[in-house]
Amino acid sequence: MKIALLITGGTFDKEYNELNGELFFKKTHVDEMLTMGRSLVKTRVETLMMKDSLLMTDIDRKKIAVACNRAKELAIVITHGTDTMEETARYLAARVNGKSIILTGAMVPYKFGSSDGLFNLGSAIAYAQVLPAGIYVAMNGQYFAWNNVRKNRKKGVFEARTKNHTKDHTKDHTKGHTEGNKV
Repeated sequence: MKIALLITGGTFDKEYNELNGELFFKKTHVDEMLTMGRSLVKTRVETLMMKDSLLMTDIDRKKIAVACNRAKELAIVITHGTDTMEETARYLAARVNGKSIILTGAMVPYKFGSSDGLFNLGSAIAYAQVLPAGIYVAMNGQYFAWNNVRKNRKKGVFEARTKNHTKDHTKDHTKGHTEGNKV
């Protein structure tokens, strides 16, 4: 199975300018991350844009949907900024069918070294190989259906909008326990 990795930017791919303290885009780090993670999964990487998701418009989302529909691969991972990931998932759910599409991102830029990006990318690639056709968000080792996910801005994590019938009793390394989905 070959997976298409569609790059859209977001915190995942931001760089830090040490002179002025600003974050900016240069190029995607996905190839470097795949090498570092020693991934053996066949992939095709395509950069669609390098954009902060807060600046993303429906024109950008249409470009993502077109790329998903055009892709020969049935499994697709989209790197995306976390602020509007839910909106893009909702947009894609209305326009793309028959493919397993996983949106993922990072709360901390990969280049900072303490980023969740490498873990999230690896999780998304794994989920893309086993989940049935549909639109999902994969963050922090969990996946969520497009219509049952929200970003909890206070905790800095993604979570289900509604409780699942199946509890996941894995330890939440930030506090207590968390509920999510298991494969």
